Amino acid sequence: MSNSATLTTPITEAEVRQLATQWYRKLDVHAPLVELLPMVHVDAEMKFPEATLRGLADFEAWYERVIRIFFDEVHTVRDVQVEPQGESVRVKVVVRWEASVWTPPAAYSQRIKLDAYQTWTVRRDEVTDRPVITEYIVDELVFDDDSARL
Repeated sequence: MSNSATLTTPITEAEVRQLATQWYRKLDVHAPLVELLPMVHVDAEMKFPEATLRGLADFEAWYERVIRIFFDEVHTVRDVQVEPQGESVRVKVVVRWEASVWTPPAAYSQRIKLDAYQTWTVRRDEVTDRPVITEYIVDELVFDDDSARL
């Protein structure tokens, strides 16, 4: 099969679920960037409450900063809804996120507990043919009543 034929192979829901599960597992353990970068398209746009990132260099800088802020992270994928859109898919993700944060000179860390509602666009990478995130938008954060705030 030629490379051009494989690029039009539809992305399956199972591939998207696997991508989401692996993505959050790697975020939990603060995996090396070399493990996360193949999951992000070179021209990806990512919109977080605190920043809009464009491309891998922005993502790298953001990731290196947040792994120094948050610890004891646990991401639990609650829902993944996949909607095909030609050669890409639109994905609605709901993820439970808990993390600790410590702000010096506080005596104790604080726990963040929330559900994050996100919209992703995923397509096949032109080189590897693997699903990659091309757009990642945090639509809403719903904090638990007893959660620390960002």
